[in-house]
Amino acid sequence: MKTSTERSDMFEDRRDAGIKLARALNKYREAGVLVLAIPRGGVEVACQVAKHLNADFYLLVTRKLPFPDNPEAGFGAIAEDGSTFIFEDAAMWLSESLIDRIVEAQYGEIRRRIDVLRKGKPLPEMTGRMVILVDDGLAMGSTMRASIKLCRKREVSKIVVAVPVAGKEVAEDIGNLVDNIVVLEMPANFMAVAQVYRNWYDVSDEEVLAILEKGCK
Repeated sequence: MKTSTERSDMFEDRRDAGIKLARALNKYREAGVLVLAIPRGGVEVACQVAKHLNADFYLLVTRKLPFPDNPEAGFGAIAEDGSTFIFEDAAMWLSESLIDRIVEAQYGEIRRRIDVLRKGKPLPEMTGRMVILVDDGLAMGSTMRASIKLCRKREVSKIVVAVPVAGKEVAEDIGNLVDNIVVLEMPANFMAVAQVYRNWYDVSDEEVLAILEKGCK
């Protein structure tokens, strides 16, 4: 992991971040790993990683569980197999019934994304494989934690988390859950993933489908 005191604009866009992240993962090249992208923001990053490593590439659909009055903030996340991570203090702010409704709504969006982005196809066989989980950055890290839970249930051999940017504390917490973590930049004053991208925007379904159509091998 690398700590940086730079202010911002470390990456031009997600493609640039993916190319740089791929170089940092060079030891996994031709190692038969499975690169799993967390859509939608992680798809372009992971695609560049998979191409460089000559690795298998797939989408793992995970959703943040948003606070009702502040959708940008989340209290946890759910992966496509139902693996759920919820921060311990969430119950202080939300009732159990409200949490259940939010989980169900996000699981509905997961099913939609599987239908649209993966054409309804299931995850590939992962037992005994090394996986590299890729996103465009870690904020609170909830979606990554839920994704790690899914991979553990699938009995993968090793889990590597790879992201262009994260806060130091979250990176250390996630690192304790997996076999290896690669983070290119950990700004001293980290506020949001977007701060290190010159060209930042919400990725659409259409863009993800275009990336997938071009291929990541």
